[in-house]
Amino acid sequence: MLISNIEIIPGKKISKHLGMVQGNTVRSKHVGRDIMAGFKNIFGGELVGYTELLQEAREEATQRMVQQAQAIGANAVINVRFSTSSITAGAAELFAYGTAVVIE
Repeated sequence: MLISNIEIIPGKKISKHLGMVQGNTVRSKHVGRDIMAGFKNIFGGELVGYTELLQEAREEATQRMVQQAQAIGANAVINVRFSTSSITAGAAELFAYGTAVVIE
């Protein structure tokens, strides 16, 4: 499965558009990460726990998007985008979406 954030694949011909595919996940913060993040807010620096959390969420949302694309017969997803939003206090959603296509 080819995944790209651009609208075309150079050197490839798109033979069929299959529509939008998407994947999402909602993750909550671990209380231990919140405590460590509180200390980091005082002293500064990267919030490693949150960075890892978002990386895992991005991978899971992407995998769900790919599974949806495979289910409808696509061999590529183009114009992929990511979005995040706060669902409630302590939980965030990561959303991945793109256009499922068949390329030759």
